[in-house]
Amino acid sequence: MADRILVTGGTGFTGSALVLRLLGLGHSVRSLDYQKGVFFNDIKNAGGELVTGSITDADLVNKCTEGVEFVFHLAASFRELNVSTEHYFNVNVNGTRNVMSAAREKKVKKVVYCSTQGVHGHIKNPPGDENSPILPEDYYQQTKYEGELVAQEFIREGMNVTIIRPTAIYGPGDPGRFLMIYQRVNKGFFPMFGSGDTFYHPVYIDNLVDAFLIAMDPEKGRGETYIIADEEYVKIKDLVRRVGQAMGVDVKIIHFPLFPLIVAGHICEKVCKPFGIVPPIFPRRVDWYRQVRAFRIDKAKRDLGYRPRIGLDEGLKITANWYRREGLL
Repeated sequence: MADRILVTGGTGFTGSALVLRLLGLGHSVRSLDYQKGVFFNDIKNAGGELVTGSITDADLVNKCTEGVEFVFHLAASFRELNVSTEHYFNVNVNGTRNVMSAAREKKVKKVVYCSTQGVHGHIKNPPGDENSPILPEDYYQQTKYEGELVAQEFIREGMNVTIIRPTAIYGPGDPGRFLMIYQRVNKGFFPMFGSGDTFYHPVYIDNLVDAFLIAMDPEKGRGETYIIADEEYVKIKDLVRRVGQAMGVDVKIIHFPLFPLIVAGHICEKVCKPFGIVPPIFPRRVDWYRQVRAFRIDKAKRDLGYRPRIGLDEGLKITANWYRREGLL
């Protein structure tokens, strides 16, 4: 049966993949996002309703929630470098409260809130799971967890909410870290700071969308939190090699010491911020080389019946082909 659905952040990388899938299944979908994304026209042509605005606007959120049966809350401040920490709080915490309040007022059947694996910070004893310590290491991770706490308030009041913590999302449309990995690999050499033995846990975009759709079921995951990831986590040096294999590139990994990069990241961020300049390197980017991210997905398998359909090598190849078609490689 077709449902009326609101997706916040619906024109972003993850949001657009979800919106297009929902539209393809015959649902009526409204997207609320503050900017256009890569697939904006695809969503428009597929019949999606596109609203431009921010979740910090409570009146607009209320209006967008009118007549809606389900809400996927994906909108967040992420990788915005020239903004204050208050901006992150306003979007990721206050904005989440606006969405939850509107959903409660409009009596939606369910809200699925997209958080992040980053709330766990560095996993000291991998693999971790949903019960691993909450140790956010930057303001994005901290405010996303505070957004979870807001969701928990509404859960305690009886709202049907499921919290999803995705690992590192990649796939066609990804404008971020994976594109940088592919572009560096495409040059035939990759600068690796440190040993490259740090674990990294990807989730292919279609696998994540599968999990969102399962969590939409009002009978599944009520009040629960789930790590959503692919089956496989890998060392970052092995990920680089497998990206090379997906591209047909024999990549040479060149190792450099990590500590000077950590120092440079902090200095660059502090120096560039007062001038509104995007730093060439900053702490979150450096974290890729040192933070262990590796998780079990047993809970999602058990409760939701989640099974990642697309493996790492297949996902990497599909992504490589998309980047090439778009002229990004």
